Amino acid sequence: MSEYTAELQDAARFMREHDDFLIISHVSPDGDTTGSALAVGLMLEQLGKRCTLVNEGETPAKFGFLPGCERIVNLREQPLGRMFSHVIAVDAADSKRIGEAASLLSPDARIVNIDHHPTNDRFGQVNVIRTDAAATAEIIYELAAAGQFPIDESIATCLYTGLLTDTGGFRYSNTTSRVMEIAARLLAYGIKPGEIAERCLESITLEHVHLLKRALGALSLHYNNRVAALKVSHADLAETNAAPDDLSGLVNYGRNIEGVEVGVLLTENAPGVVKVSLRSRSLVDVAEIAKSLGGGGHARAAGCTLKGGLEQAEGLVLAKLGEALAGVGLCD
Repeated sequence: MSEYTAELQDAARFMREHDDFLIISHVSPDGDTTGSALAVGLMLEQLGKRCTLVNEGETPAKFGFLPGCERIVNLREQPLGRMFSHVIAVDAADSKRIGEAASLLSPDARIVNIDHHPTNDRFGQVNVIRTDAAATAEIIYELAAAGQFPIDESIATCLYTGLLTDTGGFRYSNTTSRVMEIAARLLAYGIKPGEIAERCLESITLEHVHLLKRALGALSLHYNNRVAALKVSHADLAETNAAPDDLSGLVNYGRNIEGVEVGVLLTENAPGVVKVSLRSRSLVDVAEIAKSLGGGGHARAAGCTLKGGLEQAEGLVLAKLGEALAGVGLCD
């Protein structure tokens, strides 16, 4: 038995032997963490278990079609006032990524940590980590098989959404034959792939368009056009009435420019707080850069949060990128 198989079976045993679970997704939830958390919740309900799903902020409206999405508690608006001993964290690269949900863990809490990020710090008592998985949803699918948890249309919809979004609509380099095999099996449960793609990848808000105009207006190129940086100020967010999800995909506009190796989006979420999103094409490991700045992620997609103003954050990130580009022979 492989170590990974043993981890899957340990997680399945944890789900069967306990009750009253807390399910945590990472801050700024995306399709993978949301779909994975909901799928785990549905599996637990099949077992007759109680579970509470939380996030420290609002779940993006575009995922509202997912079965059970309305059950995810926004802790900023609805504090729970209690603690949990049995916890399942999905798609959280480290313990900091669960945000304010950490306050709900009792002193004796046991955590199952299910994730696919190479920078995961194995913060659980049970860690189910597969860094070559395209999405945490891929691991949850394998957990269902290991634990003999039946998959129905609702669970399949959640898992397919995780796979679809974390592979960029099956376009990114993490799209493997295994991903396509799982996706094909999920389609057999009667899910609606066209509708899921429309909701998750195609539809955009007017606020997103207004924000995009401002971000592209601030576009700057560096290191012989190998880096494209976009900036969104706190004023931009306020004046366009943008929600956090309206930032989705902006970083790719820089990365997708021909000849660019790394795209950067710097977002001033609050005065003195800048979120940095990094996307690379093929050579630069942006996870290492993000990790050096207190963040994490994947080789081709990573991020971190910095204290200070936009210009200060941009200077720090560009200096790190210059070193990385030099290391792969793209900058003197």
